Amino acid sequence: MTTQTITADAAGTWTIGDLTVNRIGFGAMRLTGSAAFHHGTPRDRDRSIAVLRSALELGVNHIDTAAFYFSALRSANELVNSALAPYPDDLLIAAKVGPFRDYAGKWGTSARPEDLRGHVEENLRQLGRDHLDLVYLRRMRQESIAEHFGVLAELREAGLIRHLGLSAVEPRHLAEAQALAPVVSVQNRYGYGDHDPANEELLTLCREQGIAFVPFYAIAGDVGAEGATTAHDEEVLSVARAHEATPAQVRLAWTLNQGPHVLAIPGTGNPDHLAENVAAGALRLTPEELHRLNTAHRNAG
Repeated sequence: MTTQTITADAAGTWTIGDLTVNRIGFGAMRLTGSAAFHHGTPRDRDRSIAVLRSALELGVNHIDTAAFYFSALRSANELVNSALAPYPDDLLIAAKVGPFRDYAGKWGTSARPEDLRGHVEENLRQLGRDHLDLVYLRRMRQESIAEHFGVLAELREAGLIRHLGLSAVEPRHLAEAQALAPVVSVQNRYGYGDHDPANEELLTLCREQGIAFVPFYAIAGDVGAEGATTAHDEEVLSVARAHEATPAQVRLAWTLNQGPHVLAIPGTGNPDHLAENVAAGALRLTPEELHRLNTAHRNAG
């Protein structure tokens, strides 16, 4: 499919809290390296900045980032700040807190509740903002998230955070958080062939409650942070051929078809891949194609 004139509004919009965004956004993690963000070879800085600016030119108004997205020479937040500040009024920048890395890049234990204010303030400093539009609490295998989420709820009341979200959670954690403050978005690993019953339940809960569901690694498959998978089944390949699209575009289109509340935040440091990802929002699957893909997705799970 042609990508020359397709912009992010082709995917439609969703309102996160009081902020309306196009359903195709951009994940900044991969700007810090060519493979996993903490081990990859640093990308060319000017090219990464150009990709971010191109994303906005293509209508992307939802950027996902975090202070712990950095490699030896690259920081995602610094790139976002350098490329996009002063920020457009309609741009939603989402950050995550919870995981912890020291300045050498070594992963530590998850942040303690008392650490979270400092982590929020570090994101503010790096991004050059006085508040964060959306902050996700990334669960790090805790049984309960109440104490951590309670701290973020207090920071929301203090004006440092506009909206709150959850990442890597189960349905019970959503209920636990909602008892403390509104949750406007859930970000879990989810994509074609990843049939986790907890995610299927969360998809339904989020749709019923008007909460955005924002999968990460939607086109990565089993390779995760290393990029888009190259392992595609015949159904994906067949649909791609029918639309003269790439398999990654089919996976993104399938993701968006899981509900009007489902968004996508594919990341890339490649300007051509950026244009392809945005163009996936215009790919219209037929009911028969969607049925075939849904069936293959369930069978893969």
